[in-house]
This record gives sequence, C-alpha cells and structure tokens, in this order.
Amino acid sequence: MKTKIFRIQGKFMMGNALKPFTKELKATNEEEIRERIYSEFGSKHHIKRNKIKIEDITEISADEVLDPVVKALLKE
Repeated sequence: MKTKIFRIQGKFMMGNALKPFTKELKATNEEEIRERIYSEFGSKHHIKRNKIKIEDITEISADEVLDPVVKALLKE
C-alpha cells in the first residue's frame, strides 16, 4: 500500500491543563495514524487514550511538510 503524509492536530491532558499538539506522520490510512498517536503519547508521556483528543487529521502533500524528520524520510 502507498503511504501518505498526514498532519494531526489535537490536545492532550498534561496535569490539569490541556496542551495542544501538531504532528506530521507517514501512514497508509487514518486509523493507523490514530493508533500511532495514542501509542506514542502513551509510551513517551504516560498519557491514557481517554486523555488525548485528536481534533483533525489532514492528508498533506510533500511540499507542505514542516517536520524535518518526515522531510528526510521523503528523500529516501
């Protein structure tokens, strides 16, 4: 399957405050993106899935990518 680039925006609960986040990831579909976001925030920040609110998942073109790691992956 062909991978696409997605920009994910949302909020997560850190302590008593909601913190916004924006991430760019490569995946084959939106369901894979959701699982990767939940997994990453859970492992790195010890945040449970119910404390993460994904507000928007948008497919973007390679020209719109801002994340240097994703840009480097595109050049491979």
